[in-house]
Amino acid sequence: VFPSLAQAQASVANEVYQELGQPSVFLFCPTEYCSSLCSPSPSQSCYLLTLGQELLPGIGVIWTGPKVVSQELSATLLEEVEGVLQRHPIIWDNLYANDYDCRRVFLGPYTGRAPGLMPRLHGLLLNPNCELQANFIPIHTLGSWFRSELGSCAHADHTGMETAAALGDSRHPQEGSYSPQEALELALHDWVAEINQQASEPGR
Repeated sequence: VFPSLAQAQASVANEVYQELGQPSVFLFCPTEYCSSLCSPSPSQSCYLLTLGQELLPGIGVIWTGPKVVSQELSATLLEEVEGVLQRHPIIWDNLYANDYDCRRVFLGPYTGRAPGLMPRLHGLLLNPNCELQANFIPIHTLGSWFRSELGSCAHADHTGMETAAALGDSRHPQEGSYSPQEALELALHDWVAEINQQASEPGR
């Protein structure tokens, strides 16, 4: 029925999206969801080019970066992906995912993401460790990164700046000055306080 996989997927996604009344959040994960899966590259992938042309503009497209688990994300790469998909990508960030090796738990700070990424993103999803309580530092430091991005984003609107101000706190990094080490220290401080509070509860 369809001349290519991309056209088949786009057709089904568009139909479901319209049948649901074009919801404000509708995510599509392509078969080629990172650079290493693209042939020969994101900008020259017939599959991604077709998706960019065929998918309705309100559909968000998920992207993991250079690899399935990307150590770094750059604005240059996101700009290339945006050009092909004809929309800002939603980052599916597998930095902390350990479902492929449950002997490891990732407890470091959110890092490897270049400053100024937010203008190139439609959203960001963090894929966490499988162990729930091991995600305190990942989520806490992601919050610090997000706060600094809000403050440094040159294109932030008034609402965004109000949000940054509301999130502001004297114990947290200043907007626009994200430091993974400082974010880690703040997360550890708050995690210890959380652990102590839980330990003092009856029955713990």
